[in-house]
Amino acid sequence: MSQPLLHDPLDLAIAWAEAGQPAALATVIATWGSSPRPSGSMMAVNGGGRIEGSVSGGCVEASVLDAAMTAMHDGRPNLLSYGVTSEQAWTVGLACGGELDVLVEAIGPGGTLPMAILRTAVALRHQRKPALLATRLSDMHHVLITRTAGDEPTSVADDPIDPHLAPMLEQVFRDGRSRRVTCADDESWFLHLLTAPYRLLIVGAVHIAQVLAPLATTMGFAVTVIDPRTQLATPERFPGIALVTEWPDEALETLSIDTHTAIVTLTHDAKLDDPTLRTALDSPAFYIGALGSRKTQASRLARLAADGIGPERTARIHGPVGLAIGAIGASEIALSILAEIVAVRRDATLGRHPGWT
Repeated sequence: MSQPLLHDPLDLAIAWAEAGQPAALATVIATWGSSPRPSGSMMAVNGGGRIEGSVSGGCVEASVLDAAMTAMHDGRPNLLSYGVTSEQAWTVGLACGGELDVLVEAIGPGGTLPMAILRTAVALRHQRKPALLATRLSDMHHVLITRTAGDEPTSVADDPIDPHLAPMLEQVFRDGRSRRVTCADDESWFLHLLTAPYRLLIVGAVHIAQVLAPLATTMGFAVTVIDPRTQLATPERFPGIALVTEWPDEALETLSIDTHTAIVTLTHDAKLDDPTLRTALDSPAFYIGALGSRKTQASRLARLAADGIGPERTARIHGPVGLAIGAIGASEIALSILAEIVAVRRDATLGRHPGWT
């Protein structure tokens, strides 16, 4: 039930090309030092010069835009290298001590990025299935690869996979990081892991959720609000946000929760929160949070313990939810919740607070 993100570079580049506009995609394929964007970061450009996404946080975008416009004109890919020792790096402003390589390719007819492969890759990603686009840098040959649990990586279109790549593919899928590699035959490949977008499932279409949902969307999360109370879960209260009006535990069973999923309960209602938490604790979600005071949390943990869910499992629940920023009101509480989700995602040190009432 995942939806395309409004500002996702890959989604937009495909949409532009399908609408008949020239389009190009710039992708960071390697970094060294303190480069501001990791490998796999993307920036989409269309023929009118619109940019979405980033490859450096602003340092080299103007230069990459020029290369993208050229690629859209002549169809040829361009591999750009920036570093503090190069004259071009100082010209475009990359003086942060890092280095990065950026691959720029046109999409669609006349380009080197085939639309059929991109459409399939995006479909897999939106289904929250593993997708890896392997690009041989010597000739821009692309192979789309997927993997199901316990199986070896396989080509989606039955294209042969270079046998030298097999162990490297396994490592990229396992580590969850895109990278450029050189095989034993000296061929260089970029292995672009197209992971599903991080997702936030909010249980409870309450006032805090009305702030948290759009705020999380601006942070790149795909957001779904779940609440069987149809008078609360309405498009008018949550414009542009996916809504599910099933009971939360039933909804979670169908939403393919994975390691890129965060779950937050905001209802203050044990009939909704407790089944949600029991289901969430059986999932690989990277974050589980529950709104309430310390007293509410203690009562919640006691009920879960009575259901046979011990402290070694309930320790995953962040409750009271949110970082200790002295928040007052729905907007600040939503900010503290999203800050904690990001901190957990980045494995940062967390602060604590006495709990919301």
